[in-house]
Amino acid sequence: MAHHDPSHVASSQKALMLEMKSLQEEPVEGFKITLVDEADLYNWEVAIFGPPNTHYEGGYFKARIKFPIDYPYSPPAFRFLSKMWHPNIYENGDVCISILHPPVDDPQSGELPSERWNPTQNVRTILLSVISLLNEPNTFSPANVDASVMYRKWRDSKGKDREYVEIIRKQVTATKAEAECDGVKVPTTLAEYCVRTRAPAPDEGSDLFYDTYYDDDDDMDGGDGDCCYDEDDSGNEES
Repeated sequence: MAHHDPSHVASSQKALMLEMKSLQEEPVEGFKITLVDEADLYNWEVAIFGPPNTHYEGGYFKARIKFPIDYPYSPPAFRFLSKMWHPNIYENGDVCISILHPPVDDPQSGELPSERWNPTQNVRTILLSVISLLNEPNTFSPANVDASVMYRKWRDSKGKDREYVEIIRKQVTATKAEAECDGVKVPTTLAEYCVRTRAPAPDEGSDLFYDTYYDDDDDMDGGDGDCCYDEDDSGNEES
């Protein structure tokens, strides 16, 4: 077994504990985060709700984030456990996204070092990047070539060629059984999606998923600006 530098272990554990605490106090809309095993800070389970007004609306997707011992100096890996048909997701569920690539100079990739991982990135920025990637695939160097070709047909036909969308909608439907099984109510409106999914206090047991959508008005009137995925915000510039 490899010997890890104890200082790396100590600093990565501290970083991960702080991030977990921050995400439980101020969650990212549309995500629930838990540890796969309470004793292991390096493996996180993520439940992702498909954003309303997108092809993924109503979906309940599960993923794992696996952190390296020298986090945040090296990026984690992000793998979907749910079946995902997407240009930037490999068949095994691994997500291919520049923010998760080490910042080496690699002209072949078409990625600038500045778009890659650096220690100021964190789980919050990864989650936001993954949601934006779901809705705006990058077809430059696809992880799933067939999905990329199909997505481009859909995009270039202005939505007339619906094969890409139909596969995604089938996958969304397939996640409903799992949501029921986990006792989770998947948000289908922006108002529901925007309510931050708070984690239970530790003494409530560590049930991975729980059905808590708060309807109290205080939350909805917060108007804190960063709420929600907004389709019109992004993708207007040609890349």
